[in-house]
Order: sequence, then C-alpha cells, then structure tokens
Amino acid sequence: MKKNLLIAIVMLFALHSFAQQQAKHVVLITIDGFRPDFYLDSTWPAPHLRALLRGGFHAKGVNSVFPSVTYPSHTTIITGVQPVKHGVYYNGMFEPTGSTGKSYWKDSSIHALTIWKVLHDKGLKVASLYWPVSAEAPVDYNIPDIGELPESVRDAYTLPIGFTDELKKEVFNGDTAIDSDKDQNEAKIAAYIIKKDPPALLNIHLFSVDHYEHEQGRSGDLVRGAVSDADESVGIIEAALKEKGIWDNTVIIVTGDHGFLDVTTTVNPNVWLKNAGLINDWRANDWKAQFNVSGGSAWLYLKDPGDRATLKEVRKILRSLPDSARRFFRIIERSKMDKIGANPEVAFALSGENGAAFGGAPTGEAISPGKGGTHGYFPDFQEIRTGFIAYGPGIRAGGSIPVMNLSDIAPFIAKVLGFSFPSADGKVPDGL
Repeated sequence: MKKNLLIAIVMLFALHSFAQQQAKHVVLITIDGFRPDFYLDSTWPAPHLRALLRGGFHAKGVNSVFPSVTYPSHTTIITGVQPVKHGVYYNGMFEPTGSTGKSYWKDSSIHALTIWKVLHDKGLKVASLYWPVSAEAPVDYNIPDIGELPESVRDAYTLPIGFTDELKKEVFNGDTAIDSDKDQNEAKIAAYIIKKDPPALLNIHLFSVDHYEHEQGRSGDLVRGAVSDADESVGIIEAALKEKGIWDNTVIIVTGDHGFLDVTTTVNPNVWLKNAGLINDWRANDWKAQFNVSGGSAWLYLKDPGDRATLKEVRKILRSLPDSARRFFRIIERSKMDKIGANPEVAFALSGENGAAFGGAPTGEAISPGKGGTHGYFPDFQEIRTGFIAYGPGIRAGGSIPVMNLSDIAPFIAKVLGFSFPSADGKVPDGL
C-alpha cells in the first residue's frame, strides 16, 4: 500500500513538473545585425542577453541564407525554408530596367507556409511588430516593416484598426508618432500587447544595431550604444512578461538575421559588363547581362536565361581581370546556390572578399574605396553568422551548440507550442 502510494505521489509530481514545463507563449525577438560576440564577449553591453544565456541555451553561430540580408532571412525564420521555396530573394525586388524601390513587404510575397498561418488556423493569437514581409499577414496585432514606403502606408496596414491611435494615447502619452530610432519604443509596444492581451506568439524585429553597423562597421561607439539599446529592449519585454505573470510559461528567443563585415572596397561589376558591350542602356531594356547587387553579393541575370554565349563571355571577363581585382570576390556557382536553396533565377553570384562589397553602377570606377559595414555574403564563415539564445520552460539550461541554421527556428517554435510544422526543412537542434 505504501509502495503504491509512493508511486502515485512520484507520478503526480512528475505530471506537475511536466505541466510546469509546457510553454503557452513564445516571444521571438530578432536583432537586425545580431552577432554571437554580443553575448559571448563580456565587453559588449548586453547584461540581459547574458542572463538569458546563463539560464538557457545558445548557439555560437547561426547560418544565415544567401544573400544574408534582412528580408530573405526573416522569411526563413518564419517559414523554416530557404529562399528558393519561400520566394523572397532580396530586400528589394530585382527590376531589370533599374530600381524603382519595389520591395517584398506583403505577406502575399511568401510562397511557403508560415507559422502565422498555422497558429491563425488553430485559433491562436499572434502579434507581429516591424517584421519584414508581413503586411496583410494572418495575425491579430500587426505593425509591418514597410521598407522605404511612407508611414501612412504602415498605418493603413496596422492591425487592429485604430491600433496606432491607441498606442499614441496609452503608450506614448499622446505623441504624434510611435516610431523612433530607439528599439525601446518597439519594446514598449510589445510590452503593452503582452500586458493587455498576451498572444501565443509575439515576434518583433529591432533595427538599430544594423543601422549603426552599416555606418561604423563591426565596432564603434554608436554600435555599442545600439547593442545596449537592444539589450534594454529585451529587458522591457522580460519585465512585461513577469508583470503579466506569464514569465514561467513563456519561451523567449533572441536571434538575428545575419552578421556583419567591415567594408574597405566597393566593387561595381556592371562597369566590366558595360565596357564589354553587354549593357548598353538598361533603362531601355537594352542589355544582355547585368549584376543585381545585395550588399556583399552580386547576382548575374541574363536577359535570356538560355544565352550560353553571353554567360561564357561574362566568365571570360571575370577570368581576365588582374589579381588586384579578382581578390575582391569569389564566384558562387549555380550548383552551390542550389545546395543552399538560393534564388533560382540567376546564372551565378559573386560574394565579396577581403573587405569588398558591391555597387550596381554601370559607369565610373569598377573598384573604389568603401567604408562602414555590410552583409549579404555567402553564409559559410563565422563573421556573417548571426546568434541564437532560447530561455524558458523545457529549454536545457546551460546548453550550447557550435552552429545551427535560421531554418531551424520555425520547427523549434512549433515544438515549443505543441504543433507539427512538417513543411519546414529545418530541424530542432539536438539538445535544445
């Protein structure tokens, strides 16, 4: 009898402990330009991140997508698949007769299943703040990232209707705007939603670190200040979860989209194509080949995708360059792009080397000085990797892995919230 009672008590205790381990909420925070050294190197001002690291699980590096830029990366985070499947290839769309500023900003640009859709279909609540490619997404609270479009567009696509005015009154003391350069304003919005109506998933995209890394490179006072601001934003969200009483059943994830490299040189490969007669006047659609640039990468489009003669000529042009020019790029062949799930529309791509990034101009100097920092490179080295920290019920405290992929985050969120997400190509990292 005593033995049976003891077994029953142990089972009840185990069930109680198991119940305590079930997360009901996930907060997914991306810090644009987030790097593992921000939490692995104690000289960076990130006490909240390091506290999460000590009590949770982290990766020493996370492989981005190609190109390692914001919109394709964030779309992979929310779908668990690479750009070849989700269809968001760059931040701005390729326009063969010259850029007019078109970008992927609506949810309809995504050609793969999103976590938003799965949760929405299950009747669960979702909040999405400043997330790329999210306008008209199936979420309950939405302030989309709209790129360079006017703020009036963002207001028109913000949900629920009237939410902007509500935030101005309840969060920003009647201010005429809710946006600022500080990530903490975004965090205050997230905190307001958490305390008012906590969703199953809240995803939020913080901008400032990326902005100042572009300006100063991998280090600098402004970068350090932005890291501190992002870290304080994490603290604001943590405080809201605790005040609402849901900290113990919330998994908080802090990750990013890409790392950063310092830039010392700008390469304009379209100058070589124009000099060879392959670009005459692309505004008039008079071209045979051109590179579309995305920070640390350049992507070769053929006007006729089957034009093998032009492709051969481009390769000859690149091979004939002096070593002083060739040292600034490597060719990413189509086979390698297929393996990583990159844009299927191009013949091959270039990835910058030795401090080089790319410009798209067809005239002027092919190689000139560069400054600041950028990303977009082929994601196979540490500096371009982003970071990952997870903390909460069910997460192994003190665990770490050397590397994971952005596509692993969506299936992890699905597992945390107890649903299947078989369309994702990523997998939950071992030991997490």
